[in-house]
Order: sequence, then structure tokens, then C-alpha cells
Amino acid sequence: MAVEPPILDELHRLRTRVPQLTGALAAGVDGLVIAHDTPGVEPEGLAALTAAALGVAVRMADVTGQGDLRELLVRGVDGYVATYAAGRTAVLTLLAEDRVNVGRLHLEGRRTGARIGELVGDAVRDTVPEPPAKPAPARQKAVRTPRTPRPPRTNTPTNTES
Repeated sequence: MAVEPPILDELHRLRTRVPQLTGALAAGVDGLVIAHDTPGVEPEGLAALTAAALGVAVRMADVTGQGDLRELLVRGVDGYVATYAAGRTAVLTLLAEDRVNVGRLHLEGRRTGARIGELVGDAVRDTVPEPPAKPAPARQKAVRTPRTPRPPRTNTPTNTES
């Protein structure tokens, strides 16, 4: 892909700004590697797992009404895996040590994800025309019907035995 060198440069700059990063990967939402700096981790496998996790996370955000997915964070005993949206067609996955400042990780990950999205978006726009946008289905709010008031209780017995 023609955009790989600039994206790889972005990944290297990111790893310089956040020294606790142990790896960085840019991939398409389809699970194909765009660029990577992941020593000791097989990038194709990580890209495929990212795509699978992304599918589940997108569905969770949609079902719960949280809107479009922006990021996904997994914390393990030895560190973090963070995935950020990078435009509409790519994602950025970062591997970080447990001692990373998570706020800094998010700040730098979001910025780099946005930059990669611009780089990928420009390359895609130059080669493939954008399909026309489909209007999103309108969500209907649940309409609550007012409760019918109960008749007042009386102390009159209902069982009339003679």
C-alpha cells in the first residue's frame, strides 16, 4: 500500500512519545496489516484479532446506544492493548506496559489514530470513489402510555353472604 511509509513514520513517532509502548499496529477494519512496529508479536495475527474484537465492540456500542465506537481498552496482568478508530477504514492497536500512563496512552493514541485516518482516507479517496451514504434508519423513541388510574378503594366488603 502506498501509504505505508508515512503511517510507519507515525507509529515510530508515537513510540518515541510514549516510551512504555511495546508495539503499534495500523490495520484495516478487515484485519489486513497496513503498517506495524510490533517486535515479538506476529502482526497478521494481531490485525486479525483486532478486527474480531472490533466487530464485537462495535456491536456492543450499537446495542447499548453508545454511538460509534471510538476506542477499546483491554487490561491484562502485564499491560494494555488499546485500539482506536483511525478514520472509517482503519484502526490503530497499541501494546503498552502495565506502568503506562493510561491518560497519556489515550491522548497520543487518539491523536495518532486521527492522523492515520487522514493518511488512509486520502489514499482511499484517490483510488476508490466513496460509495453514496445510506441514510441511517430513524430511531423511534418508546412512547409511554399513561397509566389508567385505579378506582379508589372502599371499605365495603365484596363478598356478600347471607
